[in-house]
Amino acid sequence: MSKILLGFMGAGKTTVSGFLDSNYYEMDDIIENRIGMSITEFFAKEGEEAFRDIESQVLRELMSKKEDIIISTGGGVVTREENRNLLRENKRNNILLSASFDVLYKRIQEDKVFQRPLYLNNSIENFRAIFEKRMTLYEDLADLVIGVDHRTPQEIARIILNS
Repeated sequence: MSKILLGFMGAGKTTVSGFLDSNYYEMDDIIENRIGMSITEFFAKEGEEAFRDIESQVLRELMSKKEDIIISTGGGVVTREENRNLLRENKRNNILLSASFDVLYKRIQEDKVFQRPLYLNNSIENFRAIFEKRMTLYEDLADLVIGVDHRTPQEIARIILNS
């Protein structure tokens, strides 16, 4: 079965990926290659619903692979019931990278490479509400929760690879 990384944007899924083995798949990278543009551009042009359709398709494809792999999901993958049902089938292998809102917000503010549409288009209050709603969904699906506020990416990767 696949090990699937869950977590809010800024939790470190992409950063940690550099320390994982070669059977690692970054869903956002796969989606960007498929659509031929950045996710931010696609959101602006086609909207969130069209993005979520592609995201669900990529999740299904990756989860159908027969070999053991590690999948890093996008932060909003849990917003669709279809995806939550798929993730529930992945018994004992859903890993939540959990960070406090304040740490995440600071990381996202300082990140000039990944401009996240939900961050750019929401007040801090609305953004916190999105975070809280998603955390409930992540926690419901998680088999392992790794607190990342005070851990290095290398430490987090070691925990994942040894789980």
